[in-house]
Amino acid sequence: MENSETSPPSGPLAEPDKGVVRPSGPLGQLSESARPSKHREHPTKSPRRRREGKRPQRRGDGHEQLLRGTERRWLPGQPEHLEPSGSASDTAESSPKRFALQVASWSAMHIQDPASQRLTWNKPPVNVLVIRKIRDESLVEPFKELCRFLVEEKQMMVYVERRVADDATLSKDEAFGSIRNQLCTFREGYDDISDCIDLIICLGGDGTLLYASSLFQGSVPPVMAFHLGSLGFLTPFKFESYKTEVDKVFEGNAAITLRSRLKVKVVKDLLQRHNGLLPHGHTNSEAGKVTLQLQVLNEVVVDRGPSSYLSNVDLYLNGRLITSVQGDGVIVSTPTGSTAYAAAAGASMIHPNVPAIMVTPICPHSLSFRPIVVPAGVELMITLSPDARNTAWVSFDGRKRQEIQHGDCIKITTSCYPVPSICCHDLVYDWFESLAQCLHWNVRKRQARLADISDSSDTEN
Repeated sequence: MENSETSPPSGPLAEPDKGVVRPSGPLGQLSESARPSKHREHPTKSPRRRREGKRPQRRGDGHEQLLRGTERRWLPGQPEHLEPSGSASDTAESSPKRFALQVASWSAMHIQDPASQRLTWNKPPVNVLVIRKIRDESLVEPFKELCRFLVEEKQMMVYVERRVADDATLSKDEAFGSIRNQLCTFREGYDDISDCIDLIICLGGDGTLLYASSLFQGSVPPVMAFHLGSLGFLTPFKFESYKTEVDKVFEGNAAITLRSRLKVKVVKDLLQRHNGLLPHGHTNSEAGKVTLQLQVLNEVVVDRGPSSYLSNVDLYLNGRLITSVQGDGVIVSTPTGSTAYAAAAGASMIHPNVPAIMVTPICPHSLSFRPIVVPAGVELMITLSPDARNTAWVSFDGRKRQEIQHGDCIKITTSCYPVPSICCHDLVYDWFESLAQCLHWNVRKRQARLADISDSSDTEN
Protein backbone atom coordinates (compact mmCIF):
# COMPACT_ATOMS: atom_id res chain seq x y z
CA MET A 1 0.00 0.00 0.00
CA GLU A 2 1.41 3.33 -0.99
CA ASN A 3 1.66 5.90 1.77
CA SER A 4 1.29 9.54 0.75
CA GLU A 5 0.34 12.56 2.83
CA THR A 6 0.08 15.07 0.02
CA SER A 7 -2.80 13.17 -1.54
CA PRO A 8 -5.49 11.73 0.76
CA PRO A 9 -5.29 7.97 0.97
CA SER A 10 -8.08 6.01 -0.62
CA GLY A 11 -10.11 3.59 1.43
CA PRO A 12 -13.58 3.00 2.84
CA LEU A 13 -15.32 6.22 3.79
CA ALA A 14 -18.68 5.62 5.37
CA GLU A 15 -21.24 2.90 5.18
CA PRO A 16 -24.54 4.14 6.65
CA ASP A 17 -25.29 0.82 8.30
CA LYS A 18 -21.94 0.68 10.08
CA GLY A 19 -21.40 4.36 10.76
CA VAL A 20 -17.65 4.24 10.14
CA VAL A 21 -15.94 7.20 8.54
CA ARG A 22 -12.38 7.19 7.33
CA PRO A 23 -11.74 10.81 6.53
CA SER A 24 -9.18 12.24 4.18
CA GLY A 25 -7.71 15.70 4.00
CA PRO A 26 -5.47 17.74 6.24
CA LEU A 27 -7.46 17.52 9.46
CA GLY A 28 -9.05 14.65 11.29
CA GLN A 29 -6.91 12.14 9.40
CA LEU A 30 -6.25 9.36 11.83
CA SER A 31 -7.15 6.42 9.64
CA GLU A 32 -4.79 3.51 9.64
CA SER A 33 -4.50 3.42 5.85
CA ALA A 34 -2.19 6.43 6.02
CA ARG A 35 -0.10 4.97 8.84
CA PRO A 36 3.36 3.69 7.91
CA SER A 37 3.57 -0.08 7.73
CA LYS A 38 5.12 -1.93 10.60
CA HIS A 39 7.15 -4.01 8.14
CA ARG A 40 9.80 -1.50 7.17
CA GLU A 41 12.67 -2.18 4.83
CA HIS A 42 15.14 -1.07 7.50
CA PRO A 43 13.68 -2.01 10.90
CA THR A 44 14.99 -0.04 13.83
CA LYS A 45 16.00 -1.37 17.20
CA SER A 46 13.38 -2.26 19.75
CA PRO A 47 13.21 -0.38 23.04
CA ARG A 48 15.23 -1.92 25.85
CA ARG A 49 12.96 -3.58 28.41
CA ARG A 50 13.86 -3.40 32.06
CA ARG A 51 11.01 -5.66 33.10
CA GLU A 52 12.06 -9.31 33.28
CA GLY A 53 9.65 -12.11 32.64
CA LYS A 54 6.86 -9.89 31.34
CA ARG A 55 6.84 -8.73 27.75
CA PRO A 56 4.96 -5.58 26.77
CA GLN A 57 1.72 -6.17 24.96
CA ARG A 58 1.69 -4.84 21.42
CA ARG A 59 -1.18 -3.04 19.80
CA GLY A 60 -1.67 -5.44 16.94
CA ASP A 61 -4.97 -7.20 17.71
CA GLY A 62 -8.09 -5.16 17.19
CA HIS A 63 -6.36 -1.94 18.18
CA GLU A 64 -8.60 0.51 16.31
CA GLN A 65 -8.71 4.21 15.79
CA LEU A 66 -11.79 5.22 13.84
CA LEU A 67 -13.91 8.28 13.27
CA ARG A 68 -17.52 7.41 13.83
CA GLY A 69 -20.60 9.12 12.40
CA THR A 70 -24.09 8.32 11.25
CA GLU A 71 -23.79 9.36 7.60
CA ARG A 72 -21.19 9.58 4.87
CA ARG A 73 -19.60 12.98 5.26
CA TRP A 74 -16.34 14.65 4.28
CA LEU A 75 -13.93 16.53 6.48
CA PRO A 76 -13.02 20.16 5.68
CA GLY A 77 -10.54 20.19 2.84
CA GLN A 78 -11.32 16.65 1.67
CA PRO A 79 -12.03 16.26 -2.07
CA GLU A 80 -15.62 15.11 -2.46
CA HIS A 81 -14.93 13.28 -5.71
CA LEU A 82 -12.98 10.51 -3.99
CA GLU A 83 -14.59 7.14 -4.48
CA PRO A 84 -14.71 4.75 -1.53
CA SER A 85 -13.03 1.40 -1.83
CA GLY A 86 -13.00 -1.57 0.50
CA SER A 87 -15.27 -1.78 3.52
CA ALA A 88 -15.42 -0.39 7.01
CA SER A 89 -15.19 -3.85 8.46
CA ASP A 90 -11.85 -4.35 6.70
CA THR A 91 -10.62 -1.20 8.35
CA ALA A 92 -11.60 -2.34 11.83
CA GLU A 93 -9.91 -5.70 11.33
CA SER A 94 -6.63 -4.35 9.93
CA SER A 95 -6.27 -1.28 12.15
CA PRO A 96 -4.01 -1.78 15.19
CA LYS A 97 -5.34 1.22 17.11
CA ARG A 98 -6.83 0.88 20.60
CA PHE A 99 -8.74 4.15 20.55
CA ALA A 100 -11.48 5.82 18.49
CA LEU A 101 -12.71 9.34 17.90
CA GLN A 102 -16.46 9.82 17.78
CA VAL A 103 -17.79 12.47 15.42
CA ALA A 104 -21.48 13.36 15.21
CA SER A 105 -23.44 13.99 12.01
CA TRP A 106 -22.64 17.15 10.12
CA SER A 107 -25.00 19.65 8.59
CA ALA A 108 -25.48 20.10 4.86
CA MET A 109 -22.70 22.72 4.96
CA HIS A 110 -20.30 20.13 6.43
CA ILE A 111 -19.71 22.21 9.56
CA GLN A 112 -18.63 20.10 12.49
CA ASP A 113 -19.63 20.73 16.07
CA PRO A 114 -16.28 20.86 17.92
CA ALA A 115 -17.88 19.26 20.96
CA SER A 116 -18.51 16.09 18.93
CA GLN A 117 -14.80 15.17 18.92
CA ARG A 118 -14.55 12.53 21.63
CA LEU A 119 -12.01 9.88 22.53
CA THR A 120 -13.25 6.35 23.22
CA TRP A 121 -11.27 3.17 23.76
CA ASN A 122 -12.15 0.07 21.75
CA LYS A 123 -9.89 -1.82 24.13
CA PRO A 124 -8.34 -0.67 27.41
CA PRO A 125 -4.96 1.02 26.93
CA VAL A 126 -1.92 -1.07 27.81
CA ASN A 127 1.25 0.86 26.92
CA VAL A 128 1.76 4.40 28.21
CA LEU A 129 4.61 6.73 27.25
CA VAL A 130 5.61 9.17 30.00
CA ILE A 131 7.59 12.20 28.82
CA ARG A 132 9.30 14.22 31.54
CA LYS A 133 10.97 17.60 31.22
CA ILE A 134 14.72 17.11 31.42
CA ARG A 135 16.99 19.06 33.78
CA ASP A 136 14.18 19.95 36.16
CA GLU A 137 14.66 18.39 39.58
CA SER A 138 11.23 19.54 40.73
CA LEU A 139 9.65 16.97 38.39
CA VAL A 140 11.43 13.93 39.84
CA GLU A 141 8.86 13.31 42.56
CA PRO A 142 5.79 13.79 40.29
CA PHE A 143 7.43 11.44 37.77
CA LYS A 144 8.02 8.73 40.36
CA GLU A 145 4.52 9.13 41.76
CA LEU A 146 2.92 8.82 38.31
CA CYS A 147 5.02 5.81 37.31
CA ARG A 148 4.22 4.03 40.57
CA PHE A 149 0.51 4.68 40.04
CA LEU A 150 0.56 3.41 36.44
CA VAL A 151 2.63 0.28 37.17
CA GLU A 152 1.26 -0.84 40.51
CA GLU A 153 -2.36 0.32 40.46
CA LYS A 154 -3.16 0.36 36.74
CA GLN A 155 -0.92 -2.53 35.68
CA MET A 156 0.38 -0.55 32.70
CA MET A 157 3.53 -0.99 30.67
CA VAL A 158 5.33 2.35 31.05
CA TYR A 159 7.81 3.60 28.45
CA VAL A 160 10.32 6.32 29.30
CA GLU A 161 13.48 7.70 27.75
CA ARG A 162 16.67 5.93 28.79
CA ARG A 163 18.28 9.17 29.98
CA VAL A 164 15.27 9.72 32.26
CA ALA A 165 15.42 6.21 33.72
CA ASP A 166 19.19 6.49 34.20
CA ASP A 167 18.89 9.78 36.09
CA ALA A 168 21.19 9.79 39.11
CA THR A 169 18.39 10.85 41.44
CA LEU A 170 16.27 7.86 40.43
CA SER A 171 19.21 5.46 40.60
CA LYS A 172 19.92 6.40 44.22
CA ASP A 173 16.28 5.93 45.29
CA GLU A 174 16.11 2.33 46.52
CA ALA A 175 12.37 2.58 47.21
CA PHE A 176 11.77 3.36 43.54
CA GLY A 177 14.14 0.62 42.33
CA SER A 178 11.45 -2.03 41.86
CA ILE A 179 9.38 0.33 39.71
CA ARG A 180 12.43 1.53 37.76
CA ASN A 181 13.34 -2.04 36.82
CA GLN A 182 9.93 -2.51 35.25
CA LEU A 183 10.16 0.52 32.95
CA CYS A 184 10.68 0.03 29.21
CA THR A 185 13.31 2.45 27.92
CA PHE A 186 14.10 3.85 24.48
CA ARG A 187 16.48 6.32 22.86
CA GLU A 188 15.37 9.02 20.47
CA GLY A 189 16.64 8.38 16.96
CA TYR A 190 17.57 4.75 17.72
CA ASP A 191 14.44 2.95 18.93
CA ASP A 192 11.09 2.99 17.16
CA ILE A 193 8.16 3.11 19.57
CA SER A 194 5.55 4.46 17.13
CA ASP A 195 3.62 1.15 17.07
CA CYS A 196 3.88 0.45 20.81
CA ILE A 197 2.13 3.35 22.50
CA ASP A 198 -1.56 3.73 23.36
CA LEU A 199 -1.38 6.96 25.38
CA ILE A 200 1.18 9.72 25.95
CA ILE A 201 1.39 11.54 29.30
CA CYS A 202 3.54 14.69 29.43
CA LEU A 203 4.97 16.23 32.59
CA GLY A 204 6.32 19.72 31.93
CA GLY A 205 5.50 22.70 29.77
CA ASP A 206 4.59 23.30 26.14
CA GLY A 207 8.05 22.21 24.98
CA THR A 208 7.45 18.76 26.44
CA LEU A 209 4.37 18.30 24.25
CA LEU A 210 6.28 19.57 21.20
CA TYR A 211 8.98 17.01 21.90
CA ALA A 212 6.42 14.23 22.28
CA SER A 213 4.97 15.20 18.89
CA SER A 214 8.40 14.97 17.26
CA LEU A 215 8.77 11.34 18.40
CA PHE A 216 5.84 10.32 16.18
CA GLN A 217 6.35 11.20 12.53
CA GLY A 218 3.23 9.27 11.59
CA SER A 219 0.03 8.69 13.53
CA VAL A 220 0.14 10.09 17.07
CA PRO A 221 -1.55 8.48 20.10
CA PRO A 222 -3.74 10.69 22.33
CA VAL A 223 -1.71 13.10 24.46
CA MET A 224 -2.51 14.04 28.05
CA ALA A 225 -0.38 17.00 29.19
CA PHE A 226 0.06 18.08 32.82
CA HIS A 227 1.06 21.66 33.56
CA LEU A 228 4.40 21.45 35.36
CA GLY A 229 6.36 23.96 33.28
CA SER A 230 6.62 27.72 32.91
CA LEU A 231 3.89 28.71 30.44
CA GLY A 232 1.53 25.77 30.03
CA PHE A 233 -0.61 27.00 27.14
CA LEU A 234 -0.88 23.45 25.74
CA THR A 235 -0.97 21.67 29.11
CA PRO A 236 -4.46 22.00 30.64
CA PHE A 237 -4.29 19.36 33.40
CA LYS A 238 -3.25 20.03 37.01
CA PHE A 239 -1.05 17.37 38.55
CA GLU A 240 -2.62 17.68 41.99
CA SER A 241 -5.58 15.60 40.77
CA TYR A 242 -3.66 13.33 38.36
CA LYS A 243 -5.24 10.08 39.60
CA THR A 244 -8.76 11.33 39.01
CA GLU A 245 -7.87 12.81 35.62
CA VAL A 246 -6.07 9.69 34.42
CA ASP A 247 -8.97 7.50 35.52
CA LYS A 248 -11.37 9.68 33.51
CA VAL A 249 -9.24 9.32 30.40
CA PHE A 250 -9.00 5.54 30.80
CA GLU A 251 -12.79 5.41 31.12
CA GLY A 252 -13.07 7.16 27.74
CA ASN A 253 -15.41 9.74 26.24
CA ALA A 254 -12.87 12.52 26.76
CA ALA A 255 -12.96 15.68 24.65
CA ILE A 256 -10.24 15.87 21.99
CA THR A 257 -8.60 18.72 20.10
CA LEU A 258 -7.07 17.63 16.80
CA ARG A 259 -4.02 19.86 16.51
CA SER A 260 -2.94 19.93 12.88
CA ARG A 261 0.75 19.63 12.00
CA LEU A 262 2.84 20.74 9.05
CA LYS A 263 4.62 18.29 6.78
CA VAL A 264 7.92 19.92 5.86
CA LYS A 265 10.52 18.91 3.29
CA VAL A 266 13.92 20.50 2.80
CA VAL A 267 15.09 19.99 -0.78
CA LYS A 268 18.70 20.73 -1.68
CA ASP A 269 19.88 21.85 -5.14
CA LEU A 270 16.36 21.85 -6.60
CA LEU A 271 16.98 24.96 -8.71
CA GLN A 272 20.68 24.61 -9.45
CA ARG A 273 20.25 22.82 -12.75
CA HIS A 274 17.75 25.46 -13.91
CA ASN A 275 20.09 28.43 -13.58
CA GLY A 276 18.25 29.75 -10.55
CA LEU A 277 14.87 29.96 -12.34
CA LEU A 278 11.85 28.00 -11.23
CA PRO A 279 10.70 25.65 -13.98
CA HIS A 280 7.06 25.24 -14.86
CA GLY A 281 5.41 22.68 -12.59
CA HIS A 282 8.34 22.74 -10.20
CA THR A 283 6.27 21.48 -7.27
CA ASN A 284 5.98 18.07 -8.94
CA SER A 285 9.59 18.00 -10.11
CA GLU A 286 11.79 15.11 -9.04
CA ALA A 287 14.86 17.34 -9.19
CA GLY A 288 16.81 17.98 -6.06
CA LYS A 289 17.44 15.83 -3.01
CA VAL A 290 15.15 15.69 0.01
CA THR A 291 17.54 15.99 2.95
CA LEU A 292 14.98 16.35 5.73
CA GLN A 293 11.30 15.57 6.19
CA LEU A 294 9.51 16.41 9.45
CA GLN A 295 6.14 16.75 11.11
CA VAL A 296 5.97 20.15 12.83
CA LEU A 297 3.37 21.09 15.45
CA ASN A 298 4.05 24.80 16.02
CA GLU A 299 5.93 26.56 13.23
CA VAL A 300 8.64 26.66 10.61
CA VAL A 301 10.83 29.77 11.00
CA VAL A 302 13.03 31.10 8.19
CA ASP A 303 15.31 33.93 9.32
CA ARG A 304 18.47 35.79 8.32
CA GLY A 305 20.64 34.02 10.87
CA PRO A 306 23.85 35.79 11.92
CA SER A 307 23.91 38.04 8.84
CA SER A 308 23.32 41.79 9.21
CA TYR A 309 21.58 41.96 5.82
CA LEU A 310 17.84 41.71 5.35
CA SER A 311 16.49 38.25 4.70
CA ASN A 312 15.24 38.08 1.09
CA VAL A 313 13.16 34.97 0.35
CA ASP A 314 10.46 34.19 -2.20
CA LEU A 315 7.15 32.67 -1.12
CA TYR A 316 5.24 30.39 -3.51
CA LEU A 317 1.74 29.00 -3.04
CA ASN A 318 0.79 25.97 -5.15
CA GLY A 319 3.57 26.83 -7.58
CA ARG A 320 2.78 30.53 -7.99
CA LEU A 321 4.98 33.30 -6.68
CA ILE A 322 2.97 35.18 -4.06
CA THR A 323 5.46 37.66 -2.68
CA SER A 324 9.06 38.23 -1.63
CA VAL A 325 9.76 38.66 2.07
CA GLN A 326 12.33 41.33 2.91
CA GLY A 327 12.91 41.60 6.63
CA ASP A 328 14.19 39.46 9.47
CA GLY A 329 12.35 36.40 8.16
CA VAL A 330 8.99 34.66 7.91
CA ILE A 331 7.00 32.28 10.12
CA VAL A 332 4.77 29.52 8.71
CA SER A 333 2.66 28.18 11.55
CA THR A 334 -0.26 25.97 12.42
CA PRO A 335 -3.24 27.29 14.39
CA THR A 336 -1.58 25.76 17.46
CA GLY A 337 1.55 27.78 16.69
CA SER A 338 -0.45 30.98 16.24
CA THR A 339 -0.19 31.61 19.98
CA ALA A 340 3.59 31.10 20.00
CA TYR A 341 6.22 32.95 17.92
CA ALA A 342 3.58 34.12 15.42
CA ALA A 343 1.64 35.92 18.16
CA ALA A 344 4.81 37.73 19.23
CA ALA A 345 5.30 38.79 15.60
CA GLY A 346 1.83 40.34 15.41
CA ALA A 347 -0.32 37.53 13.99
CA SER A 348 -3.87 36.75 15.00
CA MET A 349 -4.53 33.84 17.34
CA ILE A 350 -6.48 31.01 15.71
CA HIS A 351 -8.30 28.20 17.45
CA PRO A 352 -6.54 24.86 16.76
CA ASN A 353 -9.69 23.38 15.22
CA VAL A 354 -9.63 25.90 12.35
CA PRO A 355 -8.09 24.28 9.23
CA ALA A 356 -5.53 26.87 8.16
CA ILE A 357 -1.87 27.77 7.71
CA MET A 358 -0.56 31.14 8.90
CA VAL A 359 2.16 33.15 7.16
CA THR A 360 3.65 35.87 9.37
CA PRO A 361 6.56 38.14 8.42
CA ILE A 362 9.21 38.91 11.05
CA CYS A 363 9.93 42.66 11.17
CA PRO A 364 9.21 43.22 7.45
CA HIS A 365 10.73 46.30 5.81
CA SER A 366 7.28 47.27 4.57
CA LEU A 367 4.41 49.08 6.25
CA SER A 368 1.79 47.05 4.35
CA PHE A 369 3.01 43.49 4.90
CA ARG A 370 0.36 42.03 7.16
CA PRO A 371 0.13 38.38 8.35
CA ILE A 372 -2.12 36.22 6.19
CA VAL A 373 -4.06 32.98 6.63
CA VAL A 374 -4.25 30.45 3.78
CA PRO A 375 -6.37 27.29 3.55
CA ALA A 376 -5.07 24.07 5.00
CA GLY A 377 -3.86 21.71 2.32
CA VAL A 378 -2.12 24.18 0.01
CA GLU A 379 1.60 23.76 -0.60
CA LEU A 380 3.87 26.62 0.34
CA MET A 381 7.41 26.80 -0.93
CA ILE A 382 10.14 29.12 0.35
CA THR A 383 13.36 29.76 -1.57
CA LEU A 384 16.11 32.35 -1.46
CA SER A 385 15.51 35.18 -3.90
CA PRO A 386 18.00 35.12 -6.81
CA ASP A 387 19.33 38.53 -5.77
CA ALA A 388 19.52 37.73 -2.04
CA ARG A 389 22.75 39.02 -0.50
CA ASN A 390 23.03 36.27 2.09
CA THR A 391 21.77 32.81 2.93
CA ALA A 392 18.88 32.02 5.28
CA TRP A 393 18.42 29.71 8.24
CA VAL A 394 15.45 27.50 9.06
CA SER A 395 14.29 25.78 12.25
CA PHE A 396 11.37 23.47 13.00
CA ASP A 397 9.63 23.94 16.34
CA GLY A 398 12.91 25.46 17.49
CA ARG A 399 14.96 22.37 16.58
CA LYS A 400 17.16 21.01 13.77
CA ARG A 401 18.32 24.46 12.69
CA GLN A 402 20.17 24.50 9.35
CA GLU A 403 21.31 26.83 6.60
CA ILE A 404 19.45 27.34 3.31
CA GLN A 405 21.60 28.10 0.28
CA HIS A 406 20.75 29.37 -3.20
CA GLY A 407 18.97 26.62 -5.08
CA ASP A 408 17.50 25.03 -1.94
CA CYS A 409 13.82 25.16 -1.04
CA ILE A 410 11.48 24.39 1.83
CA LYS A 411 8.13 22.77 0.96
CA ILE A 412 5.36 23.04 3.55
CA THR A 413 1.83 21.66 3.56
CA THR A 414 -0.71 20.42 6.10
CA SER A 415 0.04 16.96 7.44
CA CYS A 416 -2.63 14.28 7.59
CA TYR A 417 -1.30 13.24 11.02
CA PRO A 418 -2.66 15.64 13.68
CA VAL A 419 -1.90 15.46 17.39
CA PRO A 420 -4.99 14.34 19.38
CA SER A 421 -4.69 16.51 22.47
CA ILE A 422 -6.97 15.50 25.35
CA CYS A 423 -8.93 18.39 26.85
CA CYS A 424 -9.40 18.96 30.55
CA HIS A 425 -12.90 20.43 30.09
CA ASP A 426 -13.64 20.95 26.39
CA LEU A 427 -11.74 22.31 23.42
CA VAL A 428 -13.41 25.75 23.56
CA TYR A 429 -13.18 26.35 27.32
CA ASP A 430 -9.58 25.08 27.52
CA TRP A 431 -8.39 27.40 24.74
CA PHE A 432 -9.93 30.55 26.16
CA GLU A 433 -8.78 29.58 29.64
CA SER A 434 -5.22 29.35 28.32
CA LEU A 435 -5.56 32.73 26.59
CA ALA A 436 -6.67 34.32 29.85
CA GLN A 437 -4.33 32.56 32.27
CA CYS A 438 -1.14 32.33 30.17
CA LEU A 439 -1.31 35.33 27.84
CA HIS A 440 -3.65 37.55 29.90
CA TRP A 441 -5.74 38.13 26.79
CA ASN A 442 -7.92 41.27 27.03
CA VAL A 443 -7.10 41.83 30.69
CA ARG A 444 -7.58 45.41 31.86
CA LYS A 445 -8.97 47.26 34.82
CA ARG A 446 -12.75 47.55 34.62
CA GLN A 447 -14.21 50.96 33.91
CA ALA A 448 -15.97 52.37 36.95
CA ARG A 449 -19.71 52.83 36.82
CA LEU A 450 -21.06 56.36 36.99
CA ALA A 451 -22.52 57.23 40.38
CA ASP A 452 -25.18 59.45 38.86
CA ILE A 453 -26.31 59.15 35.26
CA SER A 454 -26.92 62.89 35.16
CA ASP A 455 -23.14 63.40 35.51
CA SER A 456 -22.58 62.05 32.01
CA SER A 457 -21.67 64.66 29.43
CA ASP A 458 -23.73 62.76 26.86
CA THR A 459 -26.96 63.28 28.83
CA GLU A 460 -29.03 66.36 28.15
CA ASN A 461 -31.33 67.74 30.83
